[in-house]
Amino acid sequence: MAELTDTGGSGAAATKLKRTVGVTLLFFFIVGDTLGAGIYTLVGTMAADVGGMLWLPLVIALVVALLTAGTYAEMITKYPHAGGACRYVERAFGIPYLSFVIGFLMLSSGITTAALLANAFAGDYLSTLVDIPSAPVTVVFLLLLIAINLRGVRESLSANVVMTCIEVSGLVLVIVVAAIVFGSGEGDPSRILLPSPDKPLLVGAFSASVVAFFSFLGFEAAANMAEEVKDPARAYPRALFGAICTAGVVYLLIALGAAIVVDPITMANSSGPLLEVITASGLPIPEWLFSLIALVAIANGALLFMVMASRATYGLAEAGLLPSVFGKVAPQRGTPWVAIVAVGAATIGMSFVGNIGQLADTTVLLLLLVFISANVSAIVLRKDRVDHEHFSVPIAVPFIAIVASIVLLTQQTLDIWLLAAAYLAVGSVLFLIARVSRNRLDGAPTP
Repeated sequence: MAELTDTGGSGAAATKLKRTVGVTLLFFFIVGDTLGAGIYTLVGTMAADVGGMLWLPLVIALVVALLTAGTYAEMITKYPHAGGACRYVERAFGIPYLSFVIGFLMLSSGITTAALLANAFAGDYLSTLVDIPSAPVTVVFLLLLIAINLRGVRESLSANVVMTCIEVSGLVLVIVVAAIVFGSGEGDPSRILLPSPDKPLLVGAFSASVVAFFSFLGFEAAANMAEEVKDPARAYPRALFGAICTAGVVYLLIALGAAIVVDPITMANSSGPLLEVITASGLPIPEWLFSLIALVAIANGALLFMVMASRATYGLAEAGLLPSVFGKVAPQRGTPWVAIVAVGAATIGMSFVGNIGQLADTTVLLLLLVFISANVSAIVLRKDRVDHEHFSVPIAVPFIAIVASIVLLTQQTLDIWLLAAAYLAVGSVLFLIARVSRNRLDGAPTP
């Protein structure tokens, strides 16, 4: 249905950043950002909502992810600039405040998630290997990620390739273990069709789909790499859809295997549901090995979210919504070093702030608002012509994606909406500060 529309040119717009990322690195970037820490911890949460039918919310989330990914593939290749949905809203509506809010929501989700993953890295998984105070571990961990990010995007994504292979090996291990148990006649295959006794099936499925959707987040971060990808018109669709489908297959196999091997009630009461699969199998696999793999998955997710957030900051500066200093690029490395340092400092600060229990729902809400803005922008810009080749989806896709996103938003509770409103309030204040700051730096009149 989707097709490449050739309007001339390569689609690689002029940029100050180095185009060093090909299809393979981009594929691993998206896979690594998608197959992150979420699936290692959120299976239990879904089991509480849908019992053994873990596959159902994952299928719903996969459909929503593919719809929005289609829109992103079109917009990224049509407008290959860092900044993602922020740039699309800017082009569609030309309202600086609206563009800043969307960019700020994306930036906030990246910084907050990276900070929380840093705390997770220094928490229980690490304590099974070595007893070290968590605070200094968190700071040193984030400083290391900042250094990797400053070194260059190719180095960051090359490290991601290694860590992605390790974290995927952990998921493959769970799948293989479940297959061995099933093949030996153990486990209970009938559980994959048993819903939770505590909730109606549809209510539980849509509630769990919010959590499941968190497991697919990652593809939106790729939009902020647009100025560092070679031949984006061809690289993005291949890497994007390939990565999401790969993640979907892995997640569905995990869901089916986990439900067969472990009782859903046990998973729902566990903070390490996939470790329950390893334990229940009776196979001689040491717990420390799985903890080590989980740490790699967490580290990989934190690195990629920091890469995304720094590129989002650079994109806001390039769009004139942040002071121009955030758009400075290292002459030799070709990386947005000021944005990287600023995001790193903010992430370290956020790592010492509060409650992480609502991370998944809050991140999903913020990014669903971003996704809706991207889909609306795609509809508005449908007739906008560019002078290069770009990917295109049927006009129905963004409309269906908007409806699907709204359905997921209706599953959010009041406290999550209030937290999102607090983000918006902070963003509004920062917008005013940014405008005054940029006017002083650039001597530009206030629009």
